[in-house]
Amino acid sequence: MSNLKVASSAKVIGQALFGKGVYIAQGAVVRSENNSVQLGNHSWVLENSTIIGTQDNPVIVGSKTVFGHKCVAIGAQIGDLCEIGNGTIFMPGCKVGDMCITGESTIIPSDMIIPDESVVVGRPARIIRKLTEQDKERIKTLRGNNITIMPFEEGILDIKRQDGDKMSKLHEVNGKFPNISSSTKVHHSAEINGDVIIGDDCVIGPGVKIIGDTHGPVRIGNNVQILENCVLHLLPDNELIIEDNVIIGPSSIIHGTVIGHGTIIESGVNISDYSKIGINCMVKAGSLVKQRSEFPDNSIIEGFPAKKLGTLETKQTTPPWVYK
Repeated sequence: MSNLKVASSAKVIGQALFGKGVYIAQGAVVRSENNSVQLGNHSWVLENSTIIGTQDNPVIVGSKTVFGHKCVAIGAQIGDLCEIGNGTIFMPGCKVGDMCITGESTIIPSDMIIPDESVVVGRPARIIRKLTEQDKERIKTLRGNNITIMPFEEGILDIKRQDGDKMSKLHEVNGKFPNISSSTKVHHSAEINGDVIIGDDCVIGPGVKIIGDTHGPVRIGNNVQILENCVLHLLPDNELIIEDNVIIGPSSIIHGTVIGHGTIIESGVNISDYSKIGINCMVKAGSLVKQRSEFPDNSIIEGFPAKKLGTLETKQTTPPWVYK
């Protein structure tokens, strides 16, 4: 590929630096604050992945690195020729060397440093071995037998401007139409249907799906942010309630739960039906909250399945990766 290519359903928000031959696949979202995302030459971001850079936490990715499906990278540095397994999550401040491989659903914690030619798996990540010659040959084969790294060369955008895209998709189901405050911002690639009420000053990010069909009501309070590629749904005869000032990180699945005021859900969290999370809680990235789990106010929640690991002593500050 000689030029930058962005699929029609992918979204690029803000100013980013993309190298020659970068590919952003269907449903992927890149959000960059003043060129705080840089993707090197011929790097690929595959379907429904999310890359978020901010001034304080930029994302810098080398050349010929490939993100698998539904990955999340926030404020990370990742080297050349890396092979990123599906569902990998990179947390702010982590640094990954050249020619590394991550297993599927790996979570790279904040500030973790991974040396060149490492194989990394786990939740949280651990280095299990160095690359073998067979691994290196596989990486080379997947790149057309060419692993030469050239200096960064900015690509030419090969996509129609997205400014004119249609407005967000709101759908009636069985006579019930979403009721959304006029002060709430809904990205034009989000979809919302049925019995959904959303309060004031919320942000519904790109690729978000909120499904309030015949199964029951979805009630979202004020000043809530639901970030890129999240899915909200619920089982029959249940309800989904998100109270004020909640933040839900990218690629999370929120299913039929109650989430208390001021709680922060990090990236890639899966919350199951009939659960309840208290006020001012923190649910760490990649956690699985099982059905009917309950956590008290101010809990630090993490794991697969999730458990209470500690207690927050103060009110949480807003993370830097939300919309300003």
